[in-house]
Amino acid sequence: METKTQFRIGSVSYLNAVPLTRGMENEITFATPARLAAMLRRDELDAALVSVTEVLLHDRYDILDGVAIASLGEVYSVFLAHKKPLAEAQEVFCDTASLTSVNLLKVLLAERGLKPEFKPLENYAAASEKDFVLLIGDAAIEFQRAPHAHAIFDLGTAWRELTNLPFVYAVWALRRGVENRELRVELRSSKRFGMATLDQIIATRPEFDEDFRRDYFEWHIHYHLAEDEKRALAKFCELLRKHGLGPVFEPQFVN
Repeated sequence: METKTQFRIGSVSYLNAVPLTRGMENEITFATPARLAAMLRRDELDAALVSVTEVLLHDRYDILDGVAIASLGEVYSVFLAHKKPLAEAQEVFCDTASLTSVNLLKVLLAERGLKPEFKPLENYAAASEKDFVLLIGDAAIEFQRAPHAHAIFDLGTAWRELTNLPFVYAVWALRRGVENRELRVELRSSKRFGMATLDQIIATRPEFDEDFRRDYFEWHIHYHLAEDEKRALAKFCELLRKHGLGPVFEPQFVN
């Protein structure tokens, strides 16, 4: 399947996004979550697979219903690596690519009565030196699979322990007010193709090793956005507001 789109579409290049962009790879602008959000705000993209926080904190997007990057419990690729107990956190260094993960970590720590200072991580090489460092995506996977001196506070696990719900990390954000029915059809088609060929993705992608890819796709990540995921989004909105991380807007879903 190879699609030729008339729309401007952006996505992250992380392994977990591969099934949602299957067949559209040559037509997509790949960038970090933070850069995709900036491009959306400048109307340089019609749709982007973007951190869910971008949608919740800016009232200018619709969410493509039914499609997400989510986890129910351990996500493995979004975590706080820490050398000291969480209660001792004074400053947390954050992957500058991340948006949702920073806000999720702020919520999780605030629920424990902790409000450390958040600072940008200067580069990935410095991660191992930090007492508290938030990592996401493939760089996080590489960090966790390599020898390290940190304990891992997995944000998906912590969210499920707090709420007994899945967590939604990314969604397809669509520019509101733009005719995009064909785009929505295209994005859904790409997901169906990705799900239908997941075994091939697991067998052939270059990232990491096949056993890890299978474990990651089959146990850690899922791609549906159904009632539990929407309840989780509502809970996240509630906690963002509770801890002053707003203004927060209700998500608007389109089919």
